[in-house]
Amino acid sequence: MKVADLFKHRGLTNSKQHSEFMHWMTPTVREYWGEIVNKAHNRHLFTRLRDFHTPAVNDEVKPDPVVPQQPKPIEMKPEAQALYLELQQQIGDVIHIGDWLDVSQERINQFGQVTEDMQWIHTDPERAEAESPFKTTIAHGFLTLALLPKLTDSVDPDKNMFPTAKMVVNIGLNQVRFPYPVKADNRVRAVSTLSKVTPIRKGLEIEREIKVEIEGVRRPGAVVTSVIQLHF
Repeated sequence: MKVADLFKHRGLTNSKQHSEFMHWMTPTVREYWGEIVNKAHNRHLFTRLRDFHTPAVNDEVKPDPVVPQQPKPIEMKPEAQALYLELQQQIGDVIHIGDWLDVSQERINQFGQVTEDMQWIHTDPERAEAESPFKTTIAHGFLTLALLPKLTDSVDPDKNMFPTAKMVVNIGLNQVRFPYPVKADNRVRAVSTLSKVTPIRKGLEIEREIKVEIEGVRRPGAVVTSVIQLHF
């Protein structure tokens, strides 16, 4: 049988069955039969549309896109706002050069006693002269770090770099290097370069690169990235 004849035969069969079915209907049901058929067709169409939009088991279900929330702006006090605008213009500039400070053998010995680090390279000048490649004792690296508050005038009320701030808090050091040893009786000073200023809830966070220079020596005794917070 040809395909066209098949569809024709099926159509006739369906039409004959439909006529017989209508014959057995009561007059009341026959009156509303067209409305019932239309509703059935529509419900079938809605079911197909629903199935079309529902992903299959093997289909990849893409999550709804996540809209990033914008951070709330930080409200700064007038003193903090004024200092922030001022420091923004100084990023990359040297903002402080401290005075020279003598690192004596006595200072080195006192630090060694407090930290219980009495290695001969720090505390025995005679042995250091005979055996050390530096021919003298050298300061502890952590002594150089411990001197940073003094070298940057952070503890001198007469040389306050941020007088409008109520309190300065040391957050820590992001990076520390000791390119060259500080020898006994060397003089050192700190040179601070402003790297970054960030508003925070209580004020400002400041990042500085601090180089501890050694008098008469090209290489610095320490290079650190210092982070402090100013509270207003």
